[in-house]
Amino acid sequence: MNAAPNTWALRDIQRDMSSIALEEHFVTKSFLKATGADSESHHPFLVQLQPKLLNLGDGRIAAMDESGIDFQVLSLAALGFDALDSVTATSVAREVNDELADAIGKHPERLGGFATLGLKEPESAALELERCISRLGFCGAMLNGTTDGLFLDDPRFLPVFEAAVQLKVPIYLHPAPPPKVVENAYFSGPPGELGQRLSTAGWGWHAETGLHTLRLIVSGLFDKLPDLQLVIGHMGEGLPYALARSSGILSQAAPELRQPVAAYFKSNIHITTSGYFSAPPLQCALEVVGIDRLMFSVDYPFSPNERGRDFLHSVAGLLSAEDMVKLTHKNAERLLKLKLPMG
Repeated sequence: MNAAPNTWALRDIQRDMSSIALEEHFVTKSFLKATGADSESHHPFLVQLQPKLLNLGDGRIAAMDESGIDFQVLSLAALGFDALDSVTATSVAREVNDELADAIGKHPERLGGFATLGLKEPESAALELERCISRLGFCGAMLNGTTDGLFLDDPRFLPVFEAAVQLKVPIYLHPAPPPKVVENAYFSGPPGELGQRLSTAGWGWHAETGLHTLRLIVSGLFDKLPDLQLVIGHMGEGLPYALARSSGILSQAAPELRQPVAAYFKSNIHITTSGYFSAPPLQCALEVVGIDRLMFSVDYPFSPNERGRDFLHSVAGLLSAEDMVKLTHKNAERLLKLKLPMG
């Protein structure tokens, strides 16, 4: 990492450097109806953002153009999905994936997709992943938090991870609201919206996804499936800062693992910048994980594209020309096997 400003990188950013963003969200009317999220009393902040979430066409492309985002990999904003029964979730996931595929088909040079999977039926979810990759041309899958209160290290979910390995696509692990028992124990009490915000983007989402990632490692999942690739967002969900201590303690308690816990961040785990737009977390991730496993993302529309682009401007002087290209698009192209007409 270069301390002095890199004039090449600054000039290239200003000239419109290519960029891929891969934690960018949408919803469909069918999903909102199935989950009851079309009601204004359900997740008020989602209602406010619904016009942007629902737009999978010209409006979204225009918003990308305004901030120089060349390509978005879209994933369902899946609030309420885990509450659906298994049969309904499987059906809704298939419908959502078909609607996303239709949108991508209209803008294939600008949009890609992560599959939505009904994990309460893991075998069906594995088949749906195969359909989404082989027939719909998606880039992988996004899984959201726990399912029925179970973390994904539960053996019943193994077929989904096995399918991802066979298909050579990554799994993106995304936060979700905590189970009710956790919400009541940890986040009840603060006035107004503070408890809800603490439980989600204010802290809880990131802490739980970091915990979830460590659980997947110490469960031996990546030893059983050494080619499995996992993506986590929000500059690593706090893990880069804590990794030295966590790895030392957990590795000692799990001598059966093939390598120290921290080493899986060099072989199986990738990090995106989604929603984090300041230099210190990036510098920490660069030091701990390395540039080859870092990728740009915005978290649109929960974060505006403009903030993502401004972030790239702000860090252009911290990275070499080669590393800036890796962050903005080359690493994502390699992991997702994208072949895009970009610089």
